[in-house]
Amino acid sequence: MCTGWGNRALGIDQWRLDAALSVLVARTRHVIAVDVGGTETKAALVAGTASDVRAVRQRRRATTRDADAVVDDVAALVDELRAGADDVEAVGLVVPGVVDEEDGVGVYSANLGWQDYPFVKQVEARTGLRTAFGHDVRAGGLAELRIGNAKGLRDAVIMPIGTGIAAALVLDGRVYRGDGSVGEIGHVDVGHGDPCGCGQTGCVEARASSAAIARRYTERSGNPVTGAADVARLVRAGENDAVVVWREAVDALARGILLVAALLGPEAVVLGGGLALAGPLLVDPLRDRLDGLITFQRRPELRLAALGDEAGCLGAALLAIDMLEER
Repeated sequence: MCTGWGNRALGIDQWRLDAALSVLVARTRHVIAVDVGGTETKAALVAGTASDVRAVRQRRRATTRDADAVVDDVAALVDELRAGADDVEAVGLVVPGVVDEEDGVGVYSANLGWQDYPFVKQVEARTGLRTAFGHDVRAGGLAELRIGNAKGLRDAVIMPIGTGIAAALVLDGRVYRGDGSVGEIGHVDVGHGDPCGCGQTGCVEARASSAAIARRYTERSGNPVTGAADVARLVRAGENDAVVVWREAVDALARGILLVAALLGPEAVVLGGGLALAGPLLVDPLRDRLDGLITFQRRPELRLAALGDEAGCLGAALLAIDMLEER
């Protein structure tokens, strides 16, 4: 026997095993990550470990609205990104909607129109690589939790705001996935009565998503815009219709966060996605509105996500690395 650091007695064979395991755990993996979004699909060759990843090469293309076509795009992106990279070990694929992560199935997507589609089976058949599968928002939340602005939080809500709105729920330091349908805060009824594409009325998403802000401004003003960023510029300029649409979006978002605060009491809400690029134009009135609504609930800190629109891809890579290391 020999005495190890901290006066811990170790057999030499055990010491060698521990050393080998530490090297194995820290081994740099190379995976291809694909994040299928509502309007754009992002892909990257990613290098890293379970605690630190970086994109080496990246590609983007418009998302096709058919599951078979999505698989065609994923296979093409994988082929392109692994050209010249002989050590690619796996694919990490994340998609929107309701997902069954265990069986690798896209259960339902309102925006992209698939139902019970076997993504993992199809992608593995096309690429010959093991494929980790998950939800785009939860994957982005995982990335923010491990390497972004949610790092160190035990209880948090990570909420990207883009074509739609959903949330990754961090409970006791881990991203909670439930049965694959949790976190759909965009489809909470906050009482405004407007119809939503999901078939309900009053949904947060129907007023506060980037797509809804652009659509509602165009309908109200008669002036077409290409996205919420255009509306944000008009708000800064003081244009009345833009200010009204923005205020109503902030109110819907604040009421959704209030519900989360009442149910989960998170330390922080981390805002991501395209709308969060507005920065203080979003966060300042949202903080004020939330302060006006909260009574007894724990007041969550509002943070901006650190990883931008790379979060989903980096999270997909982390899922693939976790799969390889059986975490």
